[in-house]
Amino acid sequence: MSPDGQQELPVEGNNRGAFASAFAKRSDGSEHSVLAFKFGGSSLLGAERMLHAAGIVREAASCASVVVVVSAMKRVTDRLLGIARTLEAGCRTDARRDAEHVFQLHMEVLRDLHLESQEHERAARALQLLGQDLLHDASPETQPCSAGRAPLQDRLASYGERFSARLFASALEKTGVPAVPVSSSEFVLTCDTFRDARPQIEETRRRGREILLPLFDDGLVPVVTGFALIANVVDADELVIWTDVDGIYTANPHESTEAELLHELSYDEAHALAAAGAKVLHAKVLPLAAETEMVVWVRNTFKPQLRGTRIGPVVHSNSSLNGAGACHDSIPRGEA
Repeated sequence: MSPDGQQELPVEGNNRGAFASAFAKRSDGSEHSVLAFKFGGSSLLGAERMLHAAGIVREAASCASVVVVVSAMKRVTDRLLGIARTLEAGCRTDARRDAEHVFQLHMEVLRDLHLESQEHERAARALQLLGQDLLHDASPETQPCSAGRAPLQDRLASYGERFSARLFASALEKTGVPAVPVSSSEFVLTCDTFRDARPQIEETRRRGREILLPLFDDGLVPVVTGFALIANVVDADELVIWTDVDGIYTANPHESTEAELLHELSYDEAHALAAAGAKVLHAKVLPLAAETEMVVWVRNTFKPQLRGTRIGPVVHSNSSLNGAGACHDSIPRGEA
């Protein structure tokens, strides 16, 4: 047991060790499973953290097919949306300057990964192409009209995840895991509601499987931008949300000494928490998980030996929860 009462997973040799053995078998008893890992922005903030997260993937990839979903590095999305607001205010020179800073931030992370020269050059070319597109979007010839502002915000916000996917694929390659970045825009079909687009599940699933499953067959780890629903697309046995907290608590553990970790949650309990604002959970994903009884974990990237919170078919009730409504006002936000 850890000091805060968390069960620790088996460890072999280092802090990550054999934690992946907990995920090694499918529910039908076969040995090979499919796992989806979602890393939030704090987990990917800089080269050191990316390499640490890549080590977690490496452990799991030794016994399962793994798809990784990445967020933008912490605070990058806010900076990109700030560029959109700067453009709306008519300050195009400032917007381009800020876009250049975002691009240079990611080039610095690439440098700090210390890749072999060939991989470094390949990743640098990909980042430079992304950077050119970003600078183009951040310096339009004319002021964005009101109808074009929401699409521009979406387009600018997407760059953070796209930079992350390219960098994290390189981090995986450095740790010995063959990987390829994949933009979810290649297969995720959504409605036209910008800033709150809702995916069309069945068509997204069909198109996504055509792209992602052959990558599994080739022994590659796809590193996909954005949507946690990728777990549903590939029929993952489990979705692991890697974040900067030990799991889901009854209150914000940074603010309350009485916060208790919830070791087990039903889908309904977790959905209630997500609807009430628990940022670490994905309200749109939980109903899909419930349909297929896919287990969802919330675990700490920086303490991977800890079990975290399990969301799935009911095992037992959390006495700490006292009904989902009991802790709505004090849900920890965590990272997305």
